[in-house]
Amino acid sequence: MKQDMILILDLGSDENAQLAREIRDLGVYSEIHPHDLSADQLRDLPNVKGIILNGGVNRVIDGVAIDASEAVYQSGLPLFLADHNDQAPWPEAEDTRRQVLSDFIFNTCKAQPNWNTENYISDQIDLIRRQVGEGKVLLALSGGVDSSVVAALLLKAIGDRLTCVHVNHGLMRKGESEQVIKVFGKELGANLIYVDAVDRFLDKLVDVSDPEQKRMVIGEEFVRVFEEEARKLSGIGYLGQGTIYPDIIESGTKTVKAVKSHHNVGGLPETFDFELVEPVKMLFKDEVRAVGTALGLPDSMVHRQPFPGPGLGVRCLGAITRDRLDAVRESDAILHEELAKAGLTDTIWQF
Repeated sequence: MKQDMILILDLGSDENAQLAREIRDLGVYSEIHPHDLSADQLRDLPNVKGIILNGGVNRVIDGVAIDASEAVYQSGLPLFLADHNDQAPWPEAEDTRRQVLSDFIFNTCKAQPNWNTENYISDQIDLIRRQVGEGKVLLALSGGVDSSVVAALLLKAIGDRLTCVHVNHGLMRKGESEQVIKVFGKELGANLIYVDAVDRFLDKLVDVSDPEQKRMVIGEEFVRVFEEEARKLSGIGYLGQGTIYPDIIESGTKTVKAVKSHHNVGGLPETFDFELVEPVKMLFKDEVRAVGTALGLPDSMVHRQPFPGPGLGVRCLGAITRDRLDAVRESDAILHEELAKAGLTDTIWQF
């Protein structure tokens, strides 16, 4: 990575993710790392210009207040302590907080504001090529924002050595599978395998009405279908995944309990002997969208509304039937159409 970086050490604060976003908004790259970084781990991180120790009420574990390692204090890098070791917390006023942060980053650390979408894309293409070499990558392409952006990045980096598998489980939004085929199969020329598994999934979901049970059935069946397709291919050594930074943060750290589990974090089936390629795992959602736009993906794909992994399966209340699914799918499409006509799709965060 060519960009300068400010490290945030995780002392248990629930503000770390917001702080990282604020630093990136200033044009400087930032990552959250464990509080007990060793000297070797610190040296392996590129272009670190300063370190923030962000404390708070969660820094006390089992009655003991955690602190950064001695290696951090002896690193010679500029340190900023907030709400830690008797230092004041961050100012509550947004403008004041931004100014304090800006002074530390630019005046004390001398960091350059060289964090932007174009640099990130360039870095990731280089990293993908170094990691994969002449190997081949397999990607489950749902048509959602994250997997679509990963597909576009991998196509840019390795071209036809990427194979995308799109599984239509019958629980997609209206026109979603068709858009995946149009954009990736026809316009971008990706190696795209389309799997029509509608009957298979709906048969598994007969008489299943509990939402969590639906999630389990859909998730397990998806893995089976994907594994079957993977076994038909030869020479695949890598698996692309659309893990993003909030997935990692929300899955918990040494000092913060998990908010929720994510299918892209630690959920790889043991039968898969693939090395992971996760080119957007350090990006927040809005940054993923920006990368997708820069790579030329259509706005309707990059800025689509969040959608649950099990799709319409959990939006369809009670037992699933084809008629019920069609009704939910059509109502969702009508809602999107009417909001678009009213010019509201860009002003409403989620609907």
